[in-house]
Amino acid sequence: MTPELKHETVLLNEAVDALVTNEAGVYIDGTLGRAGHSRLILERLSSAGTLLAFDKDPAALEVGAALARADSRFSVIHDSFAALESHVSARGLVGQVDGVLLDLGVSSPQLDDASRGFSFMADGPLDMRMNNLAGQTAAQWLNAAAADDIAVVLKEYGEERFARRIARAIVSAREEHPFSTTSELAAVIARANPSKEKGKHPATRSFQAIRIFINRELDDLADVLAQSLKVLRPGGRLVVISFHSLEDRMVKQFIQRKEKGEPVPRHLPIRDDMLKREMKTIGKAMKASAEEVERNVRARSAIMRVAEKLV
Repeated sequence: MTPELKHETVLLNEAVDALVTNEAGVYIDGTLGRAGHSRLILERLSSAGTLLAFDKDPAALEVGAALARADSRFSVIHDSFAALESHVSARGLVGQVDGVLLDLGVSSPQLDDASRGFSFMADGPLDMRMNNLAGQTAAQWLNAAAADDIAVVLKEYGEERFARRIARAIVSAREEHPFSTTSELAAVIARANPSKEKGKHPATRSFQAIRIFINRELDDLADVLAQSLKVLRPGGRLVVISFHSLEDRMVKQFIQRKEKGEPVPRHLPIRDDMLKREMKTIGKAMKASAEEVERNVRARSAIMRVAEKLV
């Protein structure tokens, strides 16, 4: 049994308020986690409502299985939300979903459990897989990847200015002793990184980048955004909570593209009603309140965007 680790769901009421517009509707929680959003969604639904949740993490599946036993309106799938369309299609629900919620990134229980290897704050095996039953660990990749490949990951997914310097240090260090723990990696990065960002550990950006790469987080996000539009009914809502600029930029640009419609040559005589506009933004991007950030410091970087399908 997975040990109980504290988790406070970010933007809980705000997200569910934006998502649920039909108490008898069909909803998807793309990131079950510890079921904070899912439990509140179920509270808002009538007996005719349905909630389908996804998660790659086996620990989240334990939570989901217990909730499914207690509530017949709920079911959980052990898979990435990047497989959303295939599972929705198998249930005959494409074009009938009233809302999709995506709470991105890594959860507090994952960060706080040293055995998962997501954090440099406590020593643990260098794993970083959200589904720790399958796929390549961070240690396996770092001990085999070329310096250039490591540098690209650190630069693209961590926006790390000293990516090449850190990558060379990683390759040099592993020749003497292959990486197996988070503290080993954090120490090598700290020595190689000359940056002194106030309040930020020198390994922060690199750990984020490696985690994103190992779990295909941005690839999966691109997939699920496109698939969400397919499964939603007209008037259905997409609600996304992001925790870093790379995620939020992708979400913002996706919604903007679907609001503007397909690009057309500037001087063609196209009427506005001829543009294929597929979504509209609902409200402004929302951040956690000062009170929420005071309770839960990890909420400080959260940003929520909401869009509605038009056709």
